[in-house]
Amino acid sequence: MGCWYSRIEREETVSHYKARKRCMKQLKKARRAFSSAHATYIHSLHNIASALLLFANAEETTLLLHYLLPPTSPTSDTLLSSSSSAFDFWNPFHVSLSSTVESNNFDKDFVQAVKVLHNYFLKAAHAAIYVSLLLEVPSSTFRTRTKASKVYSCGWSLSSSLWSWCSISKLSKRKSGPVTIYGAIRGVNGSHSSTVERLYKLEKKLCQEVKNAETIKMEHEKKVARLRKLEMKKGDYVKIKRNKEVKKLESLMTIASHAIETTDAEIIKLRETELYPQLVKLVKGLRSMWRSMYKYHEVQKNTVQQLEGFNNMTSSNPTSDTLRKSTLHLEVGIQQWHQSFCKLFKAHRDYIQSLTAWLSLSLFHFSRNPVKKTADEPKIHTLCEEWNLAVDRIPEKVTSEGIKSLLEAVHANVVQQREEHKQKKKLVAALKKHEKKVVQLQSIESKHDPYSMLESSDTKGTKACVKKKRLKVEHLRAKVEKVKIKHENSIKATRAMTRKNLQMGFLQVFQGIMSFSSVSVEVFESIYNKANTAPEKRDV
Repeated sequence: MGCWYSRIEREETVSHYKARKRCMKQLKKARRAFSSAHATYIHSLHNIASALLLFANAEETTLLLHYLLPPTSPTSDTLLSSSSSAFDFWNPFHVSLSSTVESNNFDKDFVQAVKVLHNYFLKAAHAAIYVSLLLEVPSSTFRTRTKASKVYSCGWSLSSSLWSWCSISKLSKRKSGPVTIYGAIRGVNGSHSSTVERLYKLEKKLCQEVKNAETIKMEHEKKVARLRKLEMKKGDYVKIKRNKEVKKLESLMTIASHAIETTDAEIIKLRETELYPQLVKLVKGLRSMWRSMYKYHEVQKNTVQQLEGFNNMTSSNPTSDTLRKSTLHLEVGIQQWHQSFCKLFKAHRDYIQSLTAWLSLSLFHFSRNPVKKTADEPKIHTLCEEWNLAVDRIPEKVTSEGIKSLLEAVHANVVQQREEHKQKKKLVAALKKHEKKVVQLQSIESKHDPYSMLESSDTKGTKACVKKKRLKVEHLRAKVEKVKIKHENSIKATRAMTRKNLQMGFLQVFQGIMSFSSVSVEVFESIYNKANTAPEKRDV
């Protein structure tokens, strides 16, 4: 019966250390994923900032062209320069100067608002630098080479129009001593990735040592059982031999036990002197990051809120090809933002869950064989337990749905711009067909003076032909007028939809992400303060 319980206990012990090793392996992967997701999120903020700047520039160019340049027709000037006594043509693309001036102020305000959004997305991305250093964002994440950019050993390869880590790279080259590209954490409390990697190696080593120890213990139990049988039979020679083997195994058990204690002590030391301070710094960094994010997104929210009263104002400026392309670019940017936000939150949650699971297993063993505890161990476990529970209180779904709604709104803009472009092509085709018929009619009229033609069968035929062509031209002119009205309405619908969708969509997003940022600040503020008010203060 005792052997049966002993075997169960051995299996549980080995399973426990295997579980510890698995959790640490998962933590290693989760840390890497968290680091990568954080980098991707910052990259998405730069992408959307870039897309907004392109959009603003395209809007500004469209505004300047229609405000400063005289209206022109997209077709040949031949039709406009030539006219008959019967037909005066008009420019279907003409936009009155008064209507342009009327909406000009709002157009300028809208462009400036989009530029403000661009600037503050860059500021939001910049606010995440410190956390990037703590998480040690891999340079391979965005390692690309282009003529307009350089690749540095940390951060991203970005064009000159976007934010780069040039200053950090130069700083790391100038500094000497323990501070390197990972800033405040390397040389003081170690590199976080290095600490996790070493902990994983130690957990692997510890797991193997426990398995070896349990194997020796099992062999020792067998030898002891056989020795007892021999004692009952009084086999002195064999008994002496078996006794030596038992003593040898006991010696090996002592060595194995010492190896386990040594490895376990190394894990505890790493956990106390490196991991815990790193986690406190990470909590502090996340608190600071989301506090800055809240501030910058609040400015963006107030900016788009000021445009709310202009939603009913219409503009008759047609959508240029550049503006259509910039809207598509904006759609892609928002899609990347949505994906990276969801990925970041999931990676963050997976990271703290993996960390908490490993700590639970490493700090609290079976009740009949408790692990030796130190003063710092409960602090790290409390910190991670609170962090793990707090993540579920952060309203990520509201922000995620808000970005998704904005994406759908911008996609609706793209669809409407396609419809406008389609109407423009129809108008151009109708104009060309009308122009062709007008030229044919003018050619016939120029050959036959309607006042000098004598009544004859030939002239009667010519008059009938001219009359028929005039009717055809009138019919085409009426058709052009209908297509022109459709095109103008399409332009107005596009402009109204673009402004309204962007204003309402971004307002909803910024409200959601401000709520997310606010709760995040509260969460990390609480965790950080509790860590700092622990009984034993440490250098954090």
